[in-house]
Amino acid sequence: MASEKSKILIIGGTGYIGKFLVAASARAGHRTFALVRDTAPSDPSKAQLLQSFTDSGVTLLKGDVYDHESLVRSIKVVDVVISAVGYAQLADQIKIVAAIKEAGNVKRFLPSEFGNDVDRSRAVEPAKTVYSIKVQIRRAIEAEGIPYTYVSSNFFAGIFLPRLGQPGAIVLPTEKVVIFGDGNTKAIFLHEEDISTFTIRAVDDPRTLNKILYLRPADNILSQNELISLWEKKTGKSFERVYIPEPDVLKQIQDSPMPVNVRMSICHSVYIKGDHTNFEIEPSFGIEATKLYPDVRYTSVEEYLNRLL
Repeated sequence: MASEKSKILIIGGTGYIGKFLVAASARAGHRTFALVRDTAPSDPSKAQLLQSFTDSGVTLLKGDVYDHESLVRSIKVVDVVISAVGYAQLADQIKIVAAIKEAGNVKRFLPSEFGNDVDRSRAVEPAKTVYSIKVQIRRAIEAEGIPYTYVSSNFFAGIFLPRLGQPGAIVLPTEKVVIFGDGNTKAIFLHEEDISTFTIRAVDDPRTLNKILYLRPADNILSQNELISLWEKKTGKSFERVYIPEPDVLKQIQDSPMPVNVRMSICHSVYIKGDHTNFEIEPSFGIEATKLYPDVRYTSVEEYLNRLL
């Protein structure tokens, strides 16, 4: 019954992953609220997005991470808070933690993660600093005794698959593919809709309370070499593979401007250090989403590539 489902507030709902989370929450029958600075923005695309929210039954709450009163007031309306704030606002989630603590009614907080497990990362700078901010937010949540779920969803398919996993590429390759390392380390790619579906399933699940929810669907764990081979099979053409050894990757990261260097250092952590797949999920700290929710029909990498043909 819908009345038994938690009421969910999404902060950063107009952002990249945020809009998928808002849609998934509404679709799953949760009373869904989106915190917005401006309920009638002048930017037409943003206004259109907010209209799509309200059309699907989402309530817009006027408020701001930097306005404590509005934040507390909005949090008091719901049971679950999901943060999907962007990279520049990660540290400001400490304000959300403070507001949740003051409100005193939140059954679950999901901070903005949706990538590598930051407690098990060996990233170099500048990703190392980004991850350390996420780690600080985790420790603050735990120190305040706020019930949580952290979502480790690995790579966004929408960003990485149309580039065949290449960092910094803009479009699908036509001739050659640049590969960090030997191309054999496994990465995990998740469609943004599936990330959001699994996330929303977890909010009321006692099995994900104070745990990390890992998204590791078997069909979506591929090395970059395997990904390229799959694309070659589909397109009937072969690509030149340009392998960049680690010392050259590290130099490229140092020489690149923001935010390219952030993306490259994240790719280094995944493709060279193996940070998506180089540890076992222990029941003490985590749980895998497809084992918990075998009924969720996720988009495989193969299906996603078919859409790009």
